[in-house]
Amino acid sequence: MVLFETDRQTTRIAVVGAGDVGAACAFACIMNHVAGEILLVDIKESFRDAQVLDLGDAAYRGSPSVRAGSYKEAGQCDIVVVTAGAKQKPGESRLQLIGRNIDILSTVIEGMKPFRKDTILLLVANPVDVLTCFAQEVAGLPREQVIGSGTFLDSIRLRGKLSQKIGISQNSIEAFVLGEHGDSQFVAWSLATVSDAVAEACRNSAATIIDGKGATSFGIGAIVSSICSAILFDKRLVRPISHWVPELDCCISLPENEALEKSAATIRAVIADARKKIKVPLLEEIEAQKNKEGEA
Repeated sequence: MVLFETDRQTTRIAVVGAGDVGAACAFACIMNHVAGEILLVDIKESFRDAQVLDLGDAAYRGSPSVRAGSYKEAGQCDIVVVTAGAKQKPGESRLQLIGRNIDILSTVIEGMKPFRKDTILLLVANPVDVLTCFAQEVAGLPREQVIGSGTFLDSIRLRGKLSQKIGISQNSIEAFVLGEHGDSQFVAWSLATVSDAVAEACRNSAATIIDGKGATSFGIGAIVSSICSAILFDKRLVRPISHWVPELDCCISLPENEALEKSAATIRAVIADARKKIKVPLLEEIEAQKNKEGEA
């Protein structure tokens, strides 16, 4: 089933968050002519407008067009890419980071409501699997329309390491990193023959980049463009993205096996800890509304 009109001139992608990652996602979508229009949304309007002007120079061919947009406009786009989120501070725990990013995500989603009924929400901010689960609860969209970038970028990194090691093109390699986009991720060994050293290098790649330049942006930008293109043009490609798996009670990248269950348990534990220790007013409002409807 084709979800959207496949004319590039009629499709719109909103990128929420105009920082390094958001700008890289917008740039990749521009370079690959994924949509007819790219909207850039950010609470810092002067910074957003400067990014729009800069990105507009990259869109000199006229398609796609790039402009500043509001949160309400973003909620009416075909795809909304959410990159807005806080960076982890020195000495800050993972739970503290999750708390800050859940607050940001709640504000962003409330600002975009009500969504167009067929909008796809693509989460990129980290921890992406946990935030995807929370977004599914508060967005008011079907779970299958709220997804995360998952382990797609990790899989691309793995293929790059394999390409270097065995001397063949990445295009000739099919290998996937699955599970959590984080420490409990694992390589699907049945689909690729690689060494533990290569898998470890892949797992630590993001940390190496962050240590050197502060954030990853170009790789995630490229895979966001690929995901958006696959959705808009119904390419039926296999991509390891974070999505709701009822049997595992969390959002994660498939397929299922013992290593995946272990990774899912890690995500569930983080979510459970966050629910106990982090107050999320939007979730409380939604739960209260459900209880009220149940009593009626």
